Amino acid sequence: MNDGGIGSLKRRLAAIPKAAKERAAIDTLAAAEDMANIMRSLAPEDEGDLKASIAVTPGGQSTPAYSQPGGASIVPENQVAITAGNTAVRYPHLVEHGTEKAEAQPFFWPGYRLGKKKALNKIKAGIRKAIKEAK
Repeated sequence: MNDGGIGSLKRRLAAIPKAAKERAAIDTLAAAEDMANIMRSLAPEDEGDLKASIAVTPGGQSTPAYSQPGGASIVPENQVAITAGNTAVRYPHLVEHGTEKAEAQPFFWPGYRLGKKKALNKIKAGIRKAIKEAK
């Protein structure tokens, strides 16, 4: 039976050195924090609740209830989620995209776009270093 390459993928993932996985997790979390800081710097500030609601959630943990995008969910292993909003701040999408009565004030997706390349480079460099050190 053809497993669609899943077996091959599992074998390849198992071959990744433990050190590289651990380093990737550390660097992914750090890169996400950097990106979240960019988002916070771009977020409009009235009382500061929106900025304070921008959260970084590591793998295996649950994102805040009512957070955007997607609400509360468990972040998969080896991933990190950046969200805006919580039970007290339920309006990040309205600020990001605007309404009939308020102009859009984008902060989330521009912050993502500004931080993406640096984040990927940080993660890749960390993995390369861990693989070199693990040899």
